[in-house]
Amino acid sequence: MTSDQESTSFLKRSLEELGLTAVYNSPFDVKLLCFQRFVRLFAYGASTLILVAYLEALGISKTQIGLFMTLTLAGDICISFFLTLFADALGRKAILVLGAALMTTSGVVFALFGNYWILLLAAIVGVISPSGSEIGPFRAIEESIVAHLTEPGDRAHVYAWYSLSGSLGTAFGMLTGGLTIHRLINGLEWDKVQAYRIIFYIYAGLGVLKTILALMLSHKVESEKKQEQARSRANGSETTPLLDGDAVPSETVAAVPPKRGFRSLLPDVSKESIGMLIELCFLFALDSFASGLATISWITYFFHTRFNIEEGRLGTIFLVTSIVTAASMLLAASVSRRLGNIKTMVCTHLPSSVCLALIPLPNEVHWSLLFLVLRACTQSMDTPPRSAFLAMMILPAERTAVMGTINVVRTSSQTLGPLITGVLAEKNLLWVSFVIAGGLKACYDLGLLVMFKNREKERERTEQERHEEDRSDGARSDNS
Repeated sequence: MTSDQESTSFLKRSLEELGLTAVYNSPFDVKLLCFQRFVRLFAYGASTLILVAYLEALGISKTQIGLFMTLTLAGDICISFFLTLFADALGRKAILVLGAALMTTSGVVFALFGNYWILLLAAIVGVISPSGSEIGPFRAIEESIVAHLTEPGDRAHVYAWYSLSGSLGTAFGMLTGGLTIHRLINGLEWDKVQAYRIIFYIYAGLGVLKTILALMLSHKVESEKKQEQARSRANGSETTPLLDGDAVPSETVAAVPPKRGFRSLLPDVSKESIGMLIELCFLFALDSFASGLATISWITYFFHTRFNIEEGRLGTIFLVTSIVTAASMLLAASVSRRLGNIKTMVCTHLPSSVCLALIPLPNEVHWSLLFLVLRACTQSMDTPPRSAFLAMMILPAERTAVMGTINVVRTSSQTLGPLITGVLAEKNLLWVSFVIAGGLKACYDLGLLVMFKNREKERERTEQERHEEDRSDGARSDNS
C-alpha cells in the first residue's frame, strides 16, 4: 500500500470514527433537524442569559421571578407532553412548525410587553426556556424522526452530532447575547430594557428561521401509519381495497373496530412497552433527580465559597470543561459500536458519577478541580448511546409518544433537586448533595446494566433481522 493510499485509508477511518461519514450519508431531513436544533438552542442560550435581568429591570421582584421560572417550566412540561402524545397522529412536521410558530410569538411578546402576567402567559403557552436547556416538544419528535430515517448502525453517530449541535448552539447563543448586550449598554449607552428587548427580537427572528426549516422537511419524517394514510388518500382508496382478493374479512374488521374521534389521535402502546416505559421512567427519573441536586450553578457556588475562586477564573474553568464534555460525545458513538449502547452508557457514566461524589471531599482545590475535569471527560458520553438505545428498544409507532413521556419525566424529576440542595447549603451541608447525587447516579448506572443488558441484545438481533428483511423486500420489488 502506497503512502497516498495509507493516508486516504486513515482519513476515511477517522471520518467514520468521528461520525462524519454517517452524518454525510444521512438524509437531508436529518441534516435539517441538526441545524434546527442549533438554531433553537442558540435562541435559548441568548435569551436565558438575560431573562432574569430583563424581568428585574422591569421592576419584578425576585420572588415573582422565581414563581415565573417554576410556572414556565411546569407549563412547558404539560404542553410538551400533550404535543408529543399526539404528534404522530396530527403529523410530526405540523407539530414542529406549530412549536416554532409559538417560539416566534413568545419572542415578539417579550420584546413588546412588560406586564408580568402577559409575559408569564407567553412563556407558558409559547416556548421560552427558563434554564437554557432543551424544552418544548421538539427533542422527542426529532429523535423519533432520526431513528426512523437512519440505519441502526449509524444512529449513535448521528445522535452524537445532533446533541453536539445543541451544545454548540447554546454556547454561541450565550456568547452572542453577551457581546450584543455589552455593546448596546456600554458602547451605545442604550437603556437596559431596550437592550434586553433586542435579544427577544433576535429570538423571534430565529423562531421564524426555525419555522422555515421545519416547513422544508419532507413527508418522510412522518410516522409509517401517517405515510400509509397519505398514500391511501392519494390512491383514492383509504378503506376500500382495489381488488376483491385483498379484501379484509368482515369478521376481522368487526373484531378490531377502528378508533374514532379523539381516541384516533392517541398512540397505540403495547402492554410490553408500557412495562418497559415504567422501568425506564424510574431509572431516568433517578438520574435526573440526582442531576438537579448538583447543577452547574451549585457547583460554581461550591468552588466560589469553598476555595474563594473568583468568577472570571470560574468562567474559564467551566468553559474548558464544557469543551471537553462536547468533544467527548463524538467518541461515544465509536465506543458504542464496539461495546453496545448499555455498556457504553454505564462504562462512561459510572466514572462520572464517582467523580461527582468525590468533588467536595478533598481540602485542596487542585484535587477537586481534577475530579471536576475527570467528570467532564465522560459526563455526556452516555447521551448519544442513550438516544440510540431508546430508538432500538421502542417500537417505531410508539417512539414519539414514549420518548416524549420519558423527557417529561426527566424534566419533572430534575426540578426538585435544586430546592433540596438549597436547604442543605443553608445548613452548610452543600457537600452532602454532591455525594448523594453521585451515589444515586451510580445506582442508576448499575440498575440500567442489570435490567436492560440482555434485553438490548435481543432487541438488537430482532431489529437487524427486520432491517435485512426490509432490504430484501425492497430489492425484490426493484427487480420486479
